[in-house]
Amino acid sequence: MSTSLAEPGIPLAVLCVVMALLAAIVYRVSGIGPSFTVPAAALRGVAQLAAVSLVLTAALEYLWSSLLVLLAMFVAAAFTSARRSESGLSGSWLAIPLAAGIGVVVPLCLMTGVVPAQGIAIVPVGGIILGGTMIATSLSARRSLDALSQRRGEVEAALSLGLSERDSRLEVIRPTAADALLPGLDQTRTVGLVTLPGAFVGVLLASGSAIQAGAVQILVLVGILLAQSLAASLTVEFVARGYVQRSPRVK
Repeated sequence: MSTSLAEPGIPLAVLCVVMALLAAIVYRVSGIGPSFTVPAAALRGVAQLAAVSLVLTAALEYLWSSLLVLLAMFVAAAFTSARRSESGLSGSWLAIPLAAGIGVVVPLCLMTGVVPAQGIAIVPVGGIILGGTMIATSLSARRSLDALSQRRGEVEAALSLGLSERDSRLEVIRPTAADALLPGLDQTRTVGLVTLPGAFVGVLLASGSAIQAGAVQILVLVGILLAQSLAASLTVEFVARGYVQRSPRVK
């Protein structure tokens, strides 16, 4: 099965082009956006995956180069979180929650020997965990800042009661951390019932057993939950302390 699924070649290229064009037609007919949105995204995805495939082919042979790849992914994730949260330069603080999440989970996996200290293992596992952490960081930062903007009166009321600036903000934004963690929690609660996530499918396609695939997937899911919990809690704390603020351009 793994040797015949999505083999590079003309049939795959034609299928992808057809699907992208059909999506463009849907966009055009429904008016939900520019018709070239999906084809443009597909072209960008092809270019990026081609470049990444070439880099990874060489980088995964050595541990040091694999760590450089993971570092580059981290920089991209930090930039994306800052941009998605619309926090401007103050969004650079969001690199700390990201680092806390992946900096705890990946070393734990390596120290226990569950994940071997090899690039072929570290980059995929670290990348999946980093991606989940990025989502939680972006969501918690954006929703916290939205809450502060929309419920400023409640913050001022708490201040008038004698609470500190940090505590006043936390009263408003603490629930946003729980909201940011919902996607990861729902994915873990419904795994195997609603979806078969990427790590599970990847192991199966690599000729692994279903049991091995399940073991890898639960490792990834629980790791993501820990990383997201750390990242979301730190993000909310940074927003409460005023380290991360909404960029003036979007106020």
